[in-house]
Amino acid sequence: MDLLDLIVSPAWAQAAGQPAPGGLFGGGLGGLLFPVILIAIMYFLMIRPQMKRQKEHRAMLDKIAIGDEVITNGGIAGVVREMGEHFIGVEVADNVRLRVQKGAIANVLPKGTLKSA
Repeated sequence: MDLLDLIVSPAWAQAAGQPAPGGLFGGGLGGLLFPVILIAIMYFLMIRPQMKRQKEHRAMLDKIAIGDEVITNGGIAGVVREMGEHFIGVEVADNVRLRVQKGAIANVLPKGTLKSA
């Protein structure tokens, strides 16, 4: 016994015990159950609704025609005057036209909305 044993007690190895049970869902394949459930919950609460919104937005963009009243993502309201494959000409005032990307259209307004505003 030396001076260090007086300050810090020596550690002795313990006998090996039985392995701990597999946890909440048991051992083996039961351990994979929790991540699978978590991924399924994330799919139904986050991924699936986002895919549905994208599908609805794409359908709205396909239905846009010349003369429709639209609002862009930036909040600019105007009437569609030109249609291209990727760009749309939006008239925001008399003889003032903006070219915006098709994907930047946020909403299509009912006819006559801009005239009443």
